[in-house]
Amino acid sequence: MSRHAAPLPRSTAHTWLALAGWLVLAFATAAIGGVASVQAPAFYAQLTQPSWSPPPGVFGPVWTVLYALMAIAAWLVWREPAGSGDGRRRALTLFCVQLLLNGLWSWLFFAWHLGAWALADIALLWLTVAATLAGFWRIKPLASALLVPYLAWISFAAALNFTLWRMNPQLLG
Repeated sequence: MSRHAAPLPRSTAHTWLALAGWLVLAFATAAIGGVASVQAPAFYAQLTQPSWSPPPGVFGPVWTVLYALMAIAAWLVWREPAGSGDGRRRALTLFCVQLLLNGLWSWLFFAWHLGAWALADIALLWLTVAATLAGFWRIKPLASALLVPYLAWISFAAALNFTLWRMNPQLLG
């Protein structure tokens, strides 16, 4: 079979199993971050907050929606034919890298109280999500659009991370 041959058709069951797989991957990242965040409410309450900081109850629902959107976006890209040059593989690899950075952030900030390292992680996360968004755009614009709220939230979270770190040097060394 040539490198550019048409892909084999995927069964409906295979397609839905793949969606389930992407959802499991995204929510496994959430669970890994959740383990690091077990003490987050108590720690977050100790921090001096800027006036624009959302209440702690906002984070869970927002992240639930974002993880679902991320999984659906990856699934939409996965469903597309590989094509020449396999930009799909690169885009999905970037997606997986951003998941790793996403999960690491909770450990850096909430478990280990390393504000500067968390900020460095979220900056790298932002760049990786932006690159993923661009890669998804070339393959499936709808998938890219599903990542826009995630990139916006990370932008906000980076500003909050920076502000909390600067306002709380004794707790976020």
